[in-house]
Amino acid sequence: MNALVPMPVMLPMLGAGICLVLGRSARAQRIVSLAVLSAVVVISGVLLWKTDASGPQVVDVGGWGDLGISLVADRLSALLLVVSSIVTLCVLAYSLGQGIVEYGRDTPLSVFHPTYLVLVAGVSNAFLSGDLFNLYVGFEVLLAASYVLITLGGTAARVRAGTTYVVVSLLSSLIFLIAIALVYAATGTVNLASLASRIDDLPDGVTLILQLMLLTAFGIKAAVFPLGAWLPDSYPTAPAPVTAVFAGLLTKVGVYAMIRVQTLLFPDSPLEGLLLVAALLTMVIGILGAVAQSDIKRLLSFTLLSHIGYMMFGLALATTIDSPIALAGTVYYVIHHITVQTTLFLVSGLIEIRGGSTNLDLIGGLARVSPVLGVLFFIPAMNLAGIPPFSGFLGKVALLQAGAESGTWLAYVLVAGGVVTSLLTLYAMAKAWNRAFWQAPPDSVEATPAEGALHGGDAVAVDAPRTSAMPISLVVPTAVLVAVGLAFTVAAGPLFGIAERSADELRDRTPYITAVTDAADR
Repeated sequence: MNALVPMPVMLPMLGAGICLVLGRSARAQRIVSLAVLSAVVVISGVLLWKTDASGPQVVDVGGWGDLGISLVADRLSALLLVVSSIVTLCVLAYSLGQGIVEYGRDTPLSVFHPTYLVLVAGVSNAFLSGDLFNLYVGFEVLLAASYVLITLGGTAARVRAGTTYVVVSLLSSLIFLIAIALVYAATGTVNLASLASRIDDLPDGVTLILQLMLLTAFGIKAAVFPLGAWLPDSYPTAPAPVTAVFAGLLTKVGVYAMIRVQTLLFPDSPLEGLLLVAALLTMVIGILGAVAQSDIKRLLSFTLLSHIGYMMFGLALATTIDSPIALAGTVYYVIHHITVQTTLFLVSGLIEIRGGSTNLDLIGGLARVSPVLGVLFFIPAMNLAGIPPFSGFLGKVALLQAGAESGTWLAYVLVAGGVVTSLLTLYAMAKAWNRAFWQAPPDSVEATPAEGALHGGDAVAVDAPRTSAMPISLVVPTAVLVAVGLAFTVAAGPLFGIAERSADELRDRTPYITAVTDAADR
């Protein structure tokens, strides 16, 4: 069974190579990409079942102990692999349909499939990595692929936004690399299981510096305030499926890294107050930015920032209360948010196709011309806002309960901030739904590049796309993700049970350390 652990990394890399060889056949590339990602979904499901039943599964690549590469699948990484593989498969299916809509059948897209598969391999490698340097490699692999995807099409708006994204990403990577060098200099290893014991022997000041360096690097990648100012200007100009997978998944890789190092390396963190303040500011400032937006993509980008704050809230409380509710709520909220945020960005792509823009000043009356689109937007929007009984509500209740259990004045401030943020999210999403679907459509207006358009900034006449129907090839994968989001509510009990067992495993640390040590000794 351990042989399956490297498969979510190896299969996409192998598929990317095959896609490059088949560069002249778009059909063959599609078949390879769909087959690879479908296989990753199945393998990830098997890994989740195995880790939940038998504990962490480890592969010591090369058999070199501390000098080798440990790939570790525990409940947290396996659960994130399952959700991320489902999301990336649906986004791939959506992108196949949008390739026909945006680029035309005769336009070569040979770069998209191998790049997308490399991105998936990088994400999987980050989730499975058992040492800091391999985690860095996973980040760099996914970032290298993201540089290509975010500038796909080469429009001026996308290149401009992509430049900011690349510069910020390189800065975070540099900080991460320096942190790894400092960790190795202080402890002689970058293996996470070995670090868990050796880092306790370091002076408190050294430990604090290492923790701050790692948190800063991961905070930039997760877009935590004030390190996430780059995100709202970078994501909205990319093609809808690219924005969807970036918003839904890539920031969560940063959140995952924070969860892993905080629970495994710094379980007695003195930075609870700092993390709580960062969580509060991320929630409040993000949602205030969302309320002020008149473009759906930018609105969603700011809600993405805001809801990272909920995950930070649970992480900050994880080591300060006796129950696993804070960490379990964070894990559950991460998988909920990956799905819902990805779905909303895919729906925004459908709105752009059906309405000609995502600018709320330029569209309206979509409920009359496309009731299905209204339903596809309404369900994940209310889920994101946390309306009962959706999964967003369940995750927030767990986090607010953890805040109340903590009992500190700062935790109570976070509880109040979380409630206000949820209400403002509801206001922002209701405003977008009302203006896009129920207000009277405006007179014909010539859109400008700054107003956002179908091709990442090119002018598009508002009236022209309104006459076109939504391609079924885009509607189906979006509807599947809406259904997955609803499944998180229907199956909330078993899913939250896995999240609780994952939280217990993270807090205990022993199963992870023992599994890695035993694999190195074999």
